Amino acid sequence: MYTNDFTKPYYYPGAIHIHTKFSDGSGDIQQITRAAKKNGLKWIIITDHNNLEIEEGFYNGVCVIKGEEISPPDSNHYLALGINKVITPCDNPEIYIEEVKKQGGFGFAAHPDEADNRKNKAKPIKWTDKTIIPDGIEIWNWFSDWADNYDETNILKIAYSYFGKNKLIKGPHSETLKWWDDLNNKTNDIIPAIGGVDAHALKISKYIIPLKVFPYKCMFKTVTNLLQIDELPPKDFNAQKALILKSIKSGNNIIINRHIRDEIPIIKVCDKSLIIKLSVNAEMRIVYNGSVIHKTINKFLNYKLAQQGKYRVEIYINKSPWIFSNPFIIT
Repeated sequence: MYTNDFTKPYYYPGAIHIHTKFSDGSGDIQQITRAAKKNGLKWIIITDHNNLEIEEGFYNGVCVIKGEEISPPDSNHYLALGINKVITPCDNPEIYIEEVKKQGGFGFAAHPDEADNRKNKAKPIKWTDKTIIPDGIEIWNWFSDWADNYDETNILKIAYSYFGKNKLIKGPHSETLKWWDDLNNKTNDIIPAIGGVDAHALKISKYIIPLKVFPYKCMFKTVTNLLQIDELPPKDFNAQKALILKSIKSGNNIIINRHIRDEIPIIKVCDKSLIIKLSVNAEMRIVYNGSVIHKTINKFLNYKLAQQGKYRVEIYINKSPWIFSNPFIIT
């Protein structure tokens, strides 16, 4: 991993949206955290479906936090964080969004725009009513991205989809980014975004050689959330958990697909100038109040933020989506 030459902020990598044996994943917490540690993650958030049985704490040096993917059968899945009691799904997401808040938690609409035109049997699970506003949005879900583009019409396409899995990844849906920008344009606060791996490590035993589809260790090399914090995280579990959740809730994270390039980017604002520093040339896009206002291919950018409002950054390498920042406000 590329090491930046700025002393602050510290970048603290982790993964969100992970399933264990307590729902439809195949791994236990020891297996999952060993895979996380091997891939340089410092924290993970488990979000089993309608379940909070996992025990929080430090495992193999990784901070494990539990949440719940509130999962109605057909739509409106919600990643609830900072809660301590299971919330039962229902037909109206406004009800469980409010219940999350009553428990002192917050949440993210999960994979809100899965594709309807899939060439496979996996039914899309979408956020069906975008007038119902979540606390935040999972703008990029690696597994959903793959499933949207998975073609099972013949054995060759199935094999390509499995072995060339990362070539199927297209990035956040344009509809999701538009919804996110529209929500941010309607409030003075930040509607935060996360990237999710949606890791299951599904076991398939119907073939001659049993397969594990996308093991945790392979998923943890993909969509990662880099927290931007001013000091090294505390060693106490509860204090570190509080810092991680606070950072996510405030949008103090950068979403990066480490498969494209495993690098710590520099993205920061100094005296109303946006500074971006990378180790390779990449296409940098500055989005202002939902519209792209500047685009350049470079390793370094120092761009004056002349107007008040919300800005965010998108970065691509060879047209492949790599990095998405949360909004930052210029007053």
